[in-house]
Amino acid sequence: MNIFRSLKYRNFKLFFYGQSISLIGTWMQKTAVSWLVYRLTGSALLLGVVSFVSLIPSLILAPYAGSIVDRHNRYRILVITQVVSMVQAGALAFMILFKFYNIPAIIGLSLVQGIINAFDVTCRQSLMVDMVDDKEDLPNAIALNSTMTNFARIAGPAVAGIVLSTFGEDFCFFGNFLSYIPVLACLFMMKLNTRVTSRSEKSIWAELQDGFKYVSGDRDLSSLILMLTVSSLFVIPFNTLMPIFAKDIFNGDAKTFSWFESAAGLGSVISAVYLANLKTDKNLIKIMTTASLIFGLSVLMVAYAGKLSFALIFMVLTGVGMMAQTSAINTYIQTHAIPVMRARAISYYVMAYQGMIPIGSLLVGWLANELGPRRAVCIEGIIGVLAAALFVLYKRKQAQEPAVARKTVLAG
Repeated sequence: MNIFRSLKYRNFKLFFYGQSISLIGTWMQKTAVSWLVYRLTGSALLLGVVSFVSLIPSLILAPYAGSIVDRHNRYRILVITQVVSMVQAGALAFMILFKFYNIPAIIGLSLVQGIINAFDVTCRQSLMVDMVDDKEDLPNAIALNSTMTNFARIAGPAVAGIVLSTFGEDFCFFGNFLSYIPVLACLFMMKLNTRVTSRSEKSIWAELQDGFKYVSGDRDLSSLILMLTVSSLFVIPFNTLMPIFAKDIFNGDAKTFSWFESAAGLGSVISAVYLANLKTDKNLIKIMTTASLIFGLSVLMVAYAGKLSFALIFMVLTGVGMMAQTSAINTYIQTHAIPVMRARAISYYVMAYQGMIPIGSLLVGWLANELGPRRAVCIEGIIGVLAAALFVLYKRKQAQEPAVARKTVLAG
């Protein structure tokens, strides 16, 4: 089938299968951590804190990670990050097994995982180009990777909801710990010809400056990253409050919460399948704009859904919008950034995406405490709609400018 064409490449196929299992474990743990923290504390603010520390390292370290990845063997870095992630998951699993319910310790281990992810995500994304021999299949590989990620977002919380209510939290954490075994096995079976750019004599700081100049000098790249920054800061973090919606607003339990995560994941898979079927990357900006509008409107609908069934339907739509928005931006960067700057360009994507969400999680947690969860989510939806409208106006104004001034790229 056309949608699976990049799986004909052995390296990508191994990566795809290994990550599929590992990411299900990751989402099981993410769901279990959110539920555990809210069960123990009943605090919306602490939910935001846990999300904050797990992602804030991406804001600080992502550009540095991009320079490191550009200078070293990406495959080796990926193996190291996966091994260290497995150790972190094991520490958390044993802590929960012995019922050491220590919130500061959970926050500390979440911070460790965030530091690892700052390097891991940048490395994984920039390594995609080395797994696909025909570069015309790269957009399909990126979309399939997103499909895999978001299928895990459905399966992980769904399995977690059953496991949490049937066996307990420790099974979820051990499931994530064991899920690293297949991904490491697949990595060791891969035969990658990773091309390392000749070691630069410039300092890391100078390379960071070069990366910033390149991204800011390309008006399409910079506007997309700015759009993602706004979305990650003010819209995507609405999901932080879903345990409150499940438990307090709809009087549910852990299984109810898992339905919210799985519904958003279902919408994400729908978007990812659509993007994987695209034969060209020419309409990525239009897709991103439409998706941003869908995302903002559906978040608004979730805020005031009167019935659980309606809330879950709107959650599916949030997944459609968010996935298409972030994946279209990711694909555009990977297919348009020049090779020597690819990892650094991707690092700014990671910084705008994962780095801003933790600040937004704290913000929405504070808003929920001050105004209530429904009003907080409503505000996030309004900002999403306004951001999409402003981006459309910006692109129209840009289109009216002379073609020569439309795009300035720093060549070296």
